[in-house]
Amino acid sequence: MVTAATAIPLRAPIKSEDLTTQDVSGVFVNTFTKVSDVVNLIAQVNISKGTVITSDMLVRDAGLITTSNAPAFLPLAQGYVAMAIPTGEQQGVAGHITVGDYITVIASAQLTLFNVKTGQQVGPVQTVVKTVFTNIRVIQVGPAQINVQPAAGSNAASTNQGQVGGVTSSLTIEVTQCDAEFVQWFLANSVQLKYTLESSHDYQPAPTGPDPACLTISAAKGVSATDVNKRFNFTTGG
Repeated sequence: MVTAATAIPLRAPIKSEDLTTQDVSGVFVNTFTKVSDVVNLIAQVNISKGTVITSDMLVRDAGLITTSNAPAFLPLAQGYVAMAIPTGEQQGVAGHITVGDYITVIASAQLTLFNVKTGQQVGPVQTVVKTVFTNIRVIQVGPAQINVQPAAGSNAASTNQGQVGGVTSSLTIEVTQCDAEFVQWFLANSVQLKYTLESSHDYQPAPTGPDPACLTISAAKGVSATDVNKRFNFTTGG
C-alpha cells in the first residue's frame, strides 16, 4: 500500500518523494497501490510519516478543503506575507493555476511612467515588457475553483457539492513585504501584469526563513518609479 514517507502538512500538494509503498497488515479501505495515483493530489489533513494513504485524506483541488479542516493561519515562512493579486482567464493561464503552483509575473509598462524623454512623440507610446518576478508560490485561489471533485471521484461525499467551478478572480501569493510594495506599485500605476505557470520540474523549494534581501516586514521602505526602474531596468533594456 502507498504510505507517507515523510510528514505531509495540510494543503500540501503531494510529490513522489513524499510517498513509499509498504506491505501493511490489517484491513484498510480506499487505499492506493501505486504512488503515481497519489502524486499531485492535495492533503486535506495533516498526514504523519508512515501513515497508510487513503482517499478520504486527499482532494484534487484545495477548494474542497472544508473550513473545519483549514488551518488557523496561512502557511507563511518567517519574513513573508500573503498578498492577493487579480487574475482572470487571459491573465492567469486560463484558470490552470492552483494552490502549490509557482508562477512568473510579466509586466508591460509604458516608458512614460519613468519620465523618459524620447523626443517628439511619433506613433503609440513605447511599451516595455519585462519578467519581473519568478518562482512566486501560490498559496490560495478564490473565489471560483476548477475541477472541484474529491480525490476519490465525483461520487464521493463533499461539503462543496453546490460549488460551481470556473476561472478564479484572485491568487494569493507568498512574497516578502519588499516585493509586495513593488507588486502594488505595478497595480497602482495600471501596469498590465500577466502570469505564466512554471513546470513542476522547475519549482523551487518553498521559503523556510527570511529572505536576506528583506529580512523583516519593517525592511520595506516604500518604492517609487525610480526604484522600480533601478531594480527592473525598464528603460535600459538590461
